[in-house]
Amino acid sequence: MGRRVVVTGLGTVAPTGIGTEAFWNACKEGKVGIGPITAFDASAFKAKLAAEVKDFDPKKYMDPKSARRMERFSQFAVAAAKEAMQDSGLDMTKEDPFRAGCAIGSGVGSLVMTEKETRRLDAKGPGGVNPLFIPMMISNMAAGNVAIHLGLKGKNIDIVTACASGTHNVGEAFRTIQYGDADIMFAGGAEACISPLGVAGFTQLTALNTTDDPARASIPFDAERGGFVIGEGAGILVLEELEHAKARGAKIYAEMAGYGASCDANHITAPLEDGSGAAAAMAAAVRDAGLAPSDIDYINAHGTSTHMNDLSETRAIRLAFGDAAERLAVSSTKSMIGHLLGAAGGVEAVVLAKTISDGFMHATVGLEKDDPECDLDYIKGSGRAADVRAALSNSLGFGGHNASVVMKKFA
Repeated sequence: MGRRVVVTGLGTVAPTGIGTEAFWNACKEGKVGIGPITAFDASAFKAKLAAEVKDFDPKKYMDPKSARRMERFSQFAVAAAKEAMQDSGLDMTKEDPFRAGCAIGSGVGSLVMTEKETRRLDAKGPGGVNPLFIPMMISNMAAGNVAIHLGLKGKNIDIVTACASGTHNVGEAFRTIQYGDADIMFAGGAEACISPLGVAGFTQLTALNTTDDPARASIPFDAERGGFVIGEGAGILVLEELEHAKARGAKIYAEMAGYGASCDANHITAPLEDGSGAAAAMAAAVRDAGLAPSDIDYINAHGTSTHMNDLSETRAIRLAFGDAAERLAVSSTKSMIGHLLGAAGGVEAVVLAKTISDGFMHATVGLEKDDPECDLDYIKGSGRAADVRAALSNSLGFGGHNASVVMKKFA
């Protein structure tokens, strides 16, 4: 058992609200942030819906020059990290900057920049490409820019595991503090790739729902689910060594208690049908937390609204939890904000912390028609007040990457 780690700060940029309180209130209300794509003309595309972040002004979080040198995913990360810093009450002038780091993932980086500069290359030749193309596009720049803006000189990593990126980064930040390599870690994910290439690519993969109805577009575990809705945003948590947090009188949302990771080693996009890979990650996280399956009250599911993901995740939960699965509450945040790809695990870790601290489990919004093969308690209808002692969050990524984290009530 390593050092204890707690959550002391939260920051969120999401399609249903900028700022953690706005986002969390939207979760409690069951607000859906999905609508027609406005980032580009999608009239020729089969998939015409997305979960876009509205009214985001980067100049509220950084100076105009810095904003111009950052792509949208990095801007989201900096905005969420600054909120998390303020929420935590940390004062970096009083901290050893080499004991504070960050682990912030982005599954893609900037497709928008890649598309734009490819067009410039074609039109103007090699000399026409933006000199900052590479440092603006690459996925590690979310973590890099957060460190620059907050003065974090410790471990700085960007673990890229597609849709599991956010959760892997939270888990590895947790391990970093447990092991003694840092006292403070900013952890989570950021993504912004609602672009023609992104939407076309996922559509060709038959991963996106092509309905025109926002209310029936992202409906995890529903019998009529037909693919995910692409989203964007960022979720960043401040993780802190317990004694360090106590010494400065920090408020504590929850205790980070467990982390598990596995690989399906099966297919580049399809999960194992029996759910055994994801089940191994969940079981490892629960075991790492020193808990039994019966101690977990709530699971924030990966719940993408694709046919195979929701079915295999249901099977994985039953495999990992056995008889305890019958009393578990499960819901998917993606029912409201779509799939934020590499940012999903960061935002969903924010949800996990708020679920425990507020004693409220949000609903799987839009779930109407039961699928007999998806037979767990998915919190259908409206959310529930509950004393959540311990909760788990799943992220499952292309390539077979599985990651789970467990938080518990701090005591």
